[in-house]
Amino acid sequence: MQAVRSRDTKPERLIRKLLHAQGLRYRVAAKPLPHLRRTADILFRPAKLAVFIDGCYWHGCPEHYTSPKTNPGYWSDKVATNMARDRDTDKQLQSAGWTVLRFWEHEPAEDCAIKIAATASRLRATKGGGPAVP
Repeated sequence: MQAVRSRDTKPERLIRKLLHAQGLRYRVAAKPLPHLRRTADILFRPAKLAVFIDGCYWHGCPEHYTSPKTNPGYWSDKVATNMARDRDTDKQLQSAGWTVLRFWEHEPAEDCAIKIAATASRLRATKGGGPAVP
């Protein structure tokens, strides 16, 4: 478990690299709400956009998650708890006026970056949180 990265995973770094190349600036592993003990992988504060890149195993991807052979009860409960926490995080952020985007680690980074950039640009234009990004 110590070797499992909670931030700066390969999919996160690749998406961030693509966003940065488009001129977007963001926070990494930042708390969107002070009282919420959860961090977004990529955060655009002015646009109130929180982005999460979820690992297929740890967040129960419907395409790739397989129940473990060793101690399946514990690990299945752990993944179910992670999924419930993800839904709760989405609900709390949305009720506070944030837009939440979630991507699976297996999704193409280019597609994710395009959707994130478009959403950030749209939100900045509508909320007046800075200049719109091309």
